Amino acid sequence: MNTTVALVILIAYFGMLIAVSFYTARGADTNTFFTANRQSPWWLVAFGMIGTSLSGVTFISVPGAVGKIGFSYFQVVLGYIVGYFVIGSVLMPLYYRLNLISIYGYLEKRFGFWSYKAGAGFFLLSRTVGSAVRLYVAAGVLQIALFEPLGVPFEISVLITIGLIWIYTFKGGVKTIIVTDTLQTLFLITAVILTIILIAKELNLSFSDMVKTIDNSPMSQIFFWEGNDAKNFFKQFISGAFIAIVMTGLDQDLMQKNLTCKNIGEAQKNMFWFTCTLVIVNFLFLSLGVLLYQFAQKEGIAIPARTDDLYPMLALNHLGLVVGITFLLGITAATYASADSALTALTTSFCIDFMNVEKRPEAERSRIKHIVHIGFSLLFYVVIIIFRQLNSKEVITAVFDIAGYTYGPLLGLYAFGIFNKRPVADRVVPFICIASPILTYIVSEHSVAWFNGYQFGFERLLLNGLFTFVGLWVISKPVKEEEPVTV
Repeated sequence: MNTTVALVILIAYFGMLIAVSFYTARGADTNTFFTANRQSPWWLVAFGMIGTSLSGVTFISVPGAVGKIGFSYFQVVLGYIVGYFVIGSVLMPLYYRLNLISIYGYLEKRFGFWSYKAGAGFFLLSRTVGSAVRLYVAAGVLQIALFEPLGVPFEISVLITIGLIWIYTFKGGVKTIIVTDTLQTLFLITAVILTIILIAKELNLSFSDMVKTIDNSPMSQIFFWEGNDAKNFFKQFISGAFIAIVMTGLDQDLMQKNLTCKNIGEAQKNMFWFTCTLVIVNFLFLSLGVLLYQFAQKEGIAIPARTDDLYPMLALNHLGLVVGITFLLGITAATYASADSALTALTTSFCIDFMNVEKRPEAERSRIKHIVHIGFSLLFYVVIIIFRQLNSKEVITAVFDIAGYTYGPLLGLYAFGIFNKRPVADRVVPFICIASPILTYIVSEHSVAWFNGYQFGFERLLLNGLFTFVGLWVISKPVKEEEPVTV
């Protein structure tokens, strides 16, 4: 990959996003930033959500991990279908009925002030760390392809990257994000399809030969049934369902987009088509992984110690200029589609959940929103630099490890609130939410010794939610007949 070409691509790409932001932000106020005035077309939201959900983590880590875990990740994807059904049929109607801007407002209506702050706080922690990790992926690729040859240190290149995101999101907020994410999803899907076609051509495979090659590869095994295996189908499928519920349905980032649709009917159509497309795209990424390993084997190229490096290494150094350009566009689109919407969602949640901006005049709302937006941009930067020093495993595993510990309390809170009406001791709830991840970590670390060799994988999320649920039950009391039933 020529440095000049990479620089031209980056300038053109961000020039396009900034141009879109100027168009969509015309006449924007804080209501536009937070809700897009609830006028977004459902089909635009559905397509744009693909890029937000996948991110650079999927773009790099899923194909690379195929060499180690085969297609077992697709078991998680199948679980997503169940999770998205629950979101569309249970959570989204609840959010629309309460007319929420921040979905964590439900917790205040159901439990009280401290539960509300605890839930919103765990989202801020989860999404800040998770999105910074995803952005770290793209920053690393851009460093290799562009900034390192120019002599720009990683710390400066990350600052530039985050600054560019801030420029095109600070005014229009979620209204701008819905349009830019749609364009970025288009780039992402085009990149993976075009890369598959070009690698198949390098391997002299027709379409039918390519399908047979993928199907016959031992790496394409989807289902694993060994009970103690971390890849066991039931572990992965059930975990996938709950990962979808918490990382989409209980996540302000993706739900904020859904809540910009005109009504619940359109939002549910958005969720249905988003689910169908997401399953197909994930399967394409797994298929790409098999072809990458086949190409490396054919050319005698050593597989990197970190499988996350496989796709970038081959695309930028061995598969020609077209694949290199395609990859750079795809990874940039994938990661920025996730990072820009996360920055907007974090700003929205903090402004609504902690600063109570709805009760303030528009000028004051706008000033607070700008300060918070800048603050989270800087926080992203700090987390990325720290993660670069500490990370030692595949990024996708790290992201789900983080999610298992930080989204678990949200799962427990919403499950308890929706499926029973018992009031809780509100002031104790934050302590339950802190204790649950700690207990989950202890059990997960000792599970092999305590449970006859059983290893926790993604399902630690369920254990975490269960601890929270049980803790809430302990500090709750039965509903008295004369007491009003809460939401």
